[in-house]
Amino acid sequence: MQLPNRLKTPPFLQKLKFVLDPVGYIEQASKQYPDIFTAEVVGFGDTIVVVNHPQAIQEIFTNNSHFAAESEVNRFMEPLVGKTSIFMLEGEKHRRRRKLVMPPFHGERMRTYAHLIYDITKNTLSLLPQNKPFFARTLGQKISLEVILQVVFGLHEGERYHNFMDLIPLMMDSFESPTTSMFMMFSFLQKDLGTWTPWGKFINIRQQIDELIYTEIAERRRVVEQERNDILSLLMSTRYEEGQLMTDQELRDELIGLLLAGHETTASTIAWALYWIHYLPEVKGKLLQELDSLGDFSDLIGISRLPYLTSVCHETLRINPITLFTLSRIVKEPVELQGYLLEPGTAVATSIYLTHHREDIYTQAKKFNPERFMKNQFSPYEFIPFGGGARSCIGQALALFTMKLELATILSEYQLDLINKQPERLERRGLTLAPASGVKMLIKGLRPRKES
Repeated sequence: MQLPNRLKTPPFLQKLKFVLDPVGYIEQASKQYPDIFTAEVVGFGDTIVVVNHPQAIQEIFTNNSHFAAESEVNRFMEPLVGKTSIFMLEGEKHRRRRKLVMPPFHGERMRTYAHLIYDITKNTLSLLPQNKPFFARTLGQKISLEVILQVVFGLHEGERYHNFMDLIPLMMDSFESPTTSMFMMFSFLQKDLGTWTPWGKFINIRQQIDELIYTEIAERRRVVEQERNDILSLLMSTRYEEGQLMTDQELRDELIGLLLAGHETTASTIAWALYWIHYLPEVKGKLLQELDSLGDFSDLIGISRLPYLTSVCHETLRINPITLFTLSRIVKEPVELQGYLLEPGTAVATSIYLTHHREDIYTQAKKFNPERFMKNQFSPYEFIPFGGGARSCIGQALALFTMKLELATILSEYQLDLINKQPERLERRGLTLAPASGVKMLIKGLRPRKES
């Protein structure tokens, strides 16, 4: 089968480059073939057609008869999220699960979550000493994990809560560097040889987290508290169209997905936003002026609607997306894409990073410029930080809402500064991309709030 624009580098070297320097790898490939190319990578079914042209993306996101997500090409995620997670389901099973788990992430629930997010952010910041360095990404991890434990599990104290707080970061740190990320990407390295080895350590921590989750589920099944409104309680009370409840395994896989995806992605995005805001004084000045115009924070929902704050968050997600690709699709029937005929069985991935850095969509794409989102309306095939179509992230509304409230709270309460003024770069961290240095900052003092 003739695939479009195959890269000439030997497959093993491509895979190694993709693991160690994924951004450099796809940027170099796109210089040779700007819109579509065939790559040899790990984690997506090896040979994969990579696209970033909006017209091709629209075709992939909307043409479900020709393109379908299959767990086989996204199998690399299974050790983290499990076999029954929404990430791994296909076809009708995916549709049914998505319909079941979507409601807690939208509508009036946001008003309930707003005060939790605000209070957690404020309390976490108050524990940081002034004029001492801290890493913005570590701060974001702590805030995001607490938000998830309260919003998703309804936990805010007790032994189980503290165990989660200790174990989740440990599991993600198992694949912190580009080198240790190879254990997630190469299946032949996934051997449990004891807790002194990277994969053995990961398996051990995962088992401990599973025990915590299953114990929590069992207790909820024994004692039903009607007034609880956390996401776990809502999922446990929701039924499929046929009337059955979610199984313990299904609940576990959805919860671990929310824990890991929400924790890592929000933490890195907050770190990137704080970096850009303090790296570019004009951005910081405009944002503080907008926040000061509120007077107080009595209307938390109103904060999330601020136009410049929203644009800063969107531009952060554009220039520094958390993942390189959307979930891969498999061609089901012969289809033409960008002038090439793709046969059934071909794996196709949309590159979020390359799409967000196209000069024909985003002028001066390497420049951080929130105004572009105030002047332009980008289509869902040009701005795709949360994927698109039937496989878009179910938690995107909550993630963006959380990001806005956390940033607004941090910037309104404290005066921060970057310690390292050098440009920050993207680096692989497990399955995601993160700021390589973690963004080192310090708190210079409290910030006096200006009245409107």
